[in-house]
Amino acid sequence: MSIKFGTDGWRAVLDKEFTKENVGRVTLAIGKYVSETFGYDKPILIGYDPRRMADVYAKYSAEILKNKGFNVKLSSKVVPTPVLAYNAKFLNADAIMFTASHNPAEYLGMKFIPDYAGPATSEITDRILFNMDEDFQASKGSLEVVDFFPVYYEHLKNIIDFEKIKTLNSHIIFDGLYSASIGYFDAILKDNGVEFESLHMNYDSEFGGGMPDPKPKYLKALMERVKSTSNSIGLANDGDADRFGVINEKGEYVSPNVIIAILLKYLLKKGYTGAVVKTVGSSLLIDNVAQKLSVNVIETAVGFKHVGEAMRKNDVIIGGEESGGLSIKGHIPEKDGILANLLILEAMADEGKSLTEMEDEIYDLAGCRFYTDRIDLKKDNPDDVSALISEFKEIKKLGHYEVTQKDLKDGVKLMLGDRTKILVRPSGTEPLLRIYFEADSIEKIKELEENVKNFVTYLSR
Repeated sequence: MSIKFGTDGWRAVLDKEFTKENVGRVTLAIGKYVSETFGYDKPILIGYDPRRMADVYAKYSAEILKNKGFNVKLSSKVVPTPVLAYNAKFLNADAIMFTASHNPAEYLGMKFIPDYAGPATSEITDRILFNMDEDFQASKGSLEVVDFFPVYYEHLKNIIDFEKIKTLNSHIIFDGLYSASIGYFDAILKDNGVEFESLHMNYDSEFGGGMPDPKPKYLKALMERVKSTSNSIGLANDGDADRFGVINEKGEYVSPNVIIAILLKYLLKKGYTGAVVKTVGSSLLIDNVAQKLSVNVIETAVGFKHVGEAMRKNDVIIGGEESGGLSIKGHIPEKDGILANLLILEAMADEGKSLTEMEDEIYDLAGCRFYTDRIDLKKDNPDDVSALISEFKEIKKLGHYEVTQKDLKDGVKLMLGDRTKILVRPSGTEPLLRIYFEADSIEKIKELEENVKNFVTYLSR
């Protein structure tokens, strides 16, 4: 079977592609990469989320690497990806995380986290894939079972002002979503005397019949609880706690783009300096807010591995993506949903404002609200998708809208003024062309969608 690494590791369906044989193949390929790059003195950390068989495969992988001569540290319990990643940085180690993040329950996956504590770059995963099915000399290593939480928590105490969070007037409701943040985010709040209530606080490999994805579709119970509880906000994380989801006092889902903009403004107030990193898929809201705050914007291709790489190479206040991942200066170049939730609470406490008030302030600063939509065009094969992208690259005008700027770092981004954008990019998993629309009115979105449909129809004649 051909194994591929996506934007954040290898994921596959359990008992089909994700098997003992393939886990062994990937483990050995990673081991060969580590031995060739760093030698056997480089420790390898292994963690797992609450998914079915994740702990079993983590132990299997740990035994393989121990028998190949590595000093392996295996998590003693379910662990969030950002917790494992920080330990990789702290211990100057590489790490393997068994998780399929926010994917459906039938999936499992493996993320390789290098010692810089962020997602592996394409160059690294390409080298791992090159090593597939090639064995290497073995010797006897060691295996230690470790609790990775204390080191991470001590680090957070240097970043987060817990005394300030304790002054927050809003009521906190935490949805564990049956996921890896349970026993971590709630434990941090309890240890600091921060009151909250919670739901879905047991590990469940079926995730309550839903998905461990902190989006409105899977946060309905949290949204209802917030609506029925005065002056409250809701917080959640995904399956391995690297993404966040936020519900405001009205019971409404708050876009990660808005949260990134709010936190950028707050971190500047706190004394942080540098740029903001965002992907081509992130909102123009962030660009407009950054401009008003005199902050440079660094834009990357979609995927936090690109955001993390930019954070490592530049002086950056905050880096984030539209799918609910962010990190900040002084932390790790890996998305951290636990950190994000704590920063939101701190910002609200510091400002003495509700989240809805902070949202309104961001819209006022940006000069408008932004609206988004997406169309998916299914094609028979990837060549048809590539052909359509080539056609979009040549567009100079769409309806009465002039193309003022083009960006080709990830598909095609067409700027139609400073408040209107179209992003055309291929799906990473199927022959689909994804077309994203953003504008400062719903009417513009509808008009642009009609123009694009007419353009595609014209091409198909």
